[in-house]
Amino acid sequence: MSLRLATFNVENLLTRFDFTGFRNQLRQDRVIKLFEVNSEGVYQQLEQARVIAATDDTRQMTALAIADADADILCLQEIDNMAALQAFEYGYLFRMVGNGYRQKFLVEGNDSRGIDVAVLMREETRDGQKIELRDIRSHAMATYREFDLFDEELALTNRIDDKIFKRDCLELDLLIGGRPFSLYVVHFKSMGSARDGLDGRQSTLPLRRAEARAVRRIIEDRFGAGHTASKSFAISGDMNDYQERVDVVGRRGAGYHFEHQVETESALDVFSHDSFAENVVGRRPPLDRWTLYHARGPQEQHLCQLDYIWLSPALAAHNAGRLPEIIRSGQPYRTIFPPGQEVERYPRTGWDRPKASDHCPVVMTLDLP
Repeated sequence: MSLRLATFNVENLLTRFDFTGFRNQLRQDRVIKLFEVNSEGVYQQLEQARVIAATDDTRQMTALAIADADADILCLQEIDNMAALQAFEYGYLFRMVGNGYRQKFLVEGNDSRGIDVAVLMREETRDGQKIELRDIRSHAMATYREFDLFDEELALTNRIDDKIFKRDCLELDLLIGGRPFSLYVVHFKSMGSARDGLDGRQSTLPLRRAEARAVRRIIEDRFGAGHTASKSFAISGDMNDYQERVDVVGRRGAGYHFEHQVETESALDVFSHDSFAENVVGRRPPLDRWTLYHARGPQEQHLCQLDYIWLSPALAAHNAGRLPEIIRSGQPYRTIFPPGQEVERYPRTGWDRPKASDHCPVVMTLDLP
């Protein structure tokens, strides 16, 4: 009996328009900057037309990436609301996959932009095993005080009664063919702007570290500290941090070479330092673990893993011979692939956009013990 589990940040699956760019140049799309727009009403009309024109291609590619993942359970990030999820699933995903995801779960979280984590599940696995939800819990209201996580680093930007999760940790208690499986879906704090001499990743690291500690605490409270290793659980989602990266050195026309770098610290050390869970993408070769391409000009470009499936020790050991897949056909043409990793892009993919997402889906076939 096998289960295919996937995670995918679909990048801003929204049902609303953002008109703040009329007054805030930093939020104005680059194509509108090419034109002189003096009326807010005209700006709103142009922004609506721009978004609608681009969205159809984008969401076809998003659906193609999900179809290629072919997951029984799909963990999603950056979903506006249930209406957006239902419209996407019916209008795009159902057409690509042929049979939809009947079970949909989304709980409104804490994100200031209103983007949430969600889960799509089939009624049965591809092997015909029933997928049952026994319980679902949101941990969006958990605070630093409640989990005793507040420290001097967090005090620089937070208060003790602030919520830990910048979105949520959505906990699902499942039965797969009668066998227990627990799933924790997250979207950790994004890397912000540089502050106090620290880059965006380092300045926000304490927030993500607290989120990781909170996820671990939730799991240990669920199963009992010291008893988690034998349980079947997975932690999935966009964790906005990495323990290693691949620096892309060079420029277009002159060629590139790729340098694997290990980070000295990461929020995700909370999961890995004592083998609490295994990042199964780490089973792939070092240059082939990336799920996102980051670039700020030729002097700053790298490939890194932001999207994860962490497995409990028992579940990882039971699937020791399996490798996760990373679906990269939805990446734009500007993404620089190491040699031998090139893929055929989806139809109508652009240099920068349209694309399926800035992230790649990660999927793995699991046998449950």
